[in-house]
Amino acid sequence: MALTGRRKWLNEVIFGTDTPAGKGFDVFLIWAILLSVGLVLLVSVEGIAGRYGRLFFWLEWFFTGLFTVEYILRIYCAVDRRRYIFSFYGVVDFLAILPSYVALAFTGASYLLVVRLLRVLRIFRVLKLVRYLRDANLLMRSLWQARRKIMVFYASVLVMCIIFGALMFMVEGPHSGFTSIPKSVYWAIVTLTTVGYGDITPHTPLGQAIASLTMLVGYSIIAVPTGIVTAELASEIGRERSVQRCDNCSRAGHDRDADYCRHCGYRLEELDTAGRDLG
Repeated sequence: MALTGRRKWLNEVIFGTDTPAGKGFDVFLIWAILLSVGLVLLVSVEGIAGRYGRLFFWLEWFFTGLFTVEYILRIYCAVDRRRYIFSFYGVVDFLAILPSYVALAFTGASYLLVVRLLRVLRIFRVLKLVRYLRDANLLMRSLWQARRKIMVFYASVLVMCIIFGALMFMVEGPHSGFTSIPKSVYWAIVTLTTVGYGDITPHTPLGQAIASLTMLVGYSIIAVPTGIVTAELASEIGRERSVQRCDNCSRAGHDRDADYCRHCGYRLEELDTAGRDLG
């Protein structure tokens, strides 16, 4: 459905970035988001909140009202309202105002307003940085291709944590803080991942030996997920490179959409999807 009149103008300002008004609106919005998130961080500091609590209260409701009006206007002028509401940015825009109203019934919910920081992702659109998302998409595809290997790895780690946790529960028992197998599994996860909070520690020689083994196993497997993702990332980069060779320098490895050789600058011959010369 084509927009006309006021809705069309609002759509160009709120959703667009090609006009000075649209870019100015987005820059203003990003500053408002950063200020509101900074306000939430300051409110959590007891000394500052005690001194400027009333001011912060009114500022927070000012930003909440501002973002609420903006969200309503986005729905009003959207070309496809349902699509916007259930889109990534639509959900984030809604979550950015929800905690303030929830805080009226549940104290402390206002701290969830830090979710507003996600709205700053619009800076990619404002500053024309969408081209950098290509590298982000490459990383996401690599993670998606490695998902089965990663799931198998984490399933194996979980099994080891359960085994080590059960052993520590049997050896140490409640008097050492291992009051249940789930709590012992928590200790095993903390130890295997080399975090080591120190809130639960073994006291018997056998328990300490099991803990030492758990730590050594943790160090031996900590690089496995990195290796899996790195291998898939290398494969994705290889798939993005063309096998086409330059007629001038005979080198390959160009981007698939490249028109000129990345080594000597010679114009590349166009290939079809099967790799046949179309020149």
